Amino acid sequence: MNKMMNAKTSNMNRIYTSKIWNYFILLVLLFYIGCNTSEEQTVATFSNLVMQDEFDVDGTLNSSLWTYDIGTGMNGWGNNELQYYTDRPENVTVQNGVLIITARQEDFNGAAYTSARIKTEDLFEQTYGRFEARIRVPFGQGMWPAFWLLGNNCNEPGFTWPQCGEIDIMEFRGQEPTIIHGSVHGPEYSAGNAITKSYQLPNDRFDTGFHVFGIEWAPDYVNYYVDDVLYNQITREDVTGEWVLDHPFYIIINLAVGGSFVGSPNSDTVFPQNMLVDYVRVYKK
Repeated sequence: MNKMMNAKTSNMNRIYTSKIWNYFILLVLLFYIGCNTSEEQTVATFSNLVMQDEFDVDGTLNSSLWTYDIGTGMNGWGNNELQYYTDRPENVTVQNGVLIITARQEDFNGAAYTSARIKTEDLFEQTYGRFEARIRVPFGQGMWPAFWLLGNNCNEPGFTWPQCGEIDIMEFRGQEPTIIHGSVHGPEYSAGNAITKSYQLPNDRFDTGFHVFGIEWAPDYVNYYVDDVLYNQITREDVTGEWVLDHPFYIIINLAVGGSFVGSPNSDTVFPQNMLVDYVRVYKK
């Protein structure tokens, strides 16, 4: 009788041990699957610094890297923006190691606001790599700061926007201080149909301090980061049209006022508003 009981107990122990082992294997598999279906699928390392501006010389911008878009945003930029972009020091300057883009409420060449939009077109353009900037954004209804890339063939016949491609590294609605947006635009996935994702900053606001906004761009994907947190990956399979992110792009940094993305300023919006940029850096493999 004791032998039978011992055999039965031993057999039950083996069954329990087998079940525990199976549960353990199942948990490991679930963890592995979860890790591989997260947004940390592909992380490239771009360590070769090929372009940087630390804005360490007070005064005007480095003319070997930057030029300006000048004009009204009401028709010229296609977004119903309200500002007139200038190259005046009142709107764009460098002080104490920081680029300052200032939006002002003032009558100027038929517009009610002024601001600035700078770019590296024809001065620095690159295909693939890590593009990042450390930025503090403004706050208020109708403020629209952005750090983005535009295809260098946008002015060529047959390659007007969005065929030339656009990568928005960071867009911000001034009325939503905890949220930023990252997007790509191309044929059949532009404007309101862009491939995009938002990131909400936990327990903080983007307008109260500097944050690093970056992408790692490779032939088949674009990874989006905030302070080295990967929050989005867009691949060739994700876009609904032709993948046009395969040629040189240049950098644009601007502070728009109003427009279809943010709406117009209201009575609570305080002017002037500043977009502060500590640095811009670009890496290749």
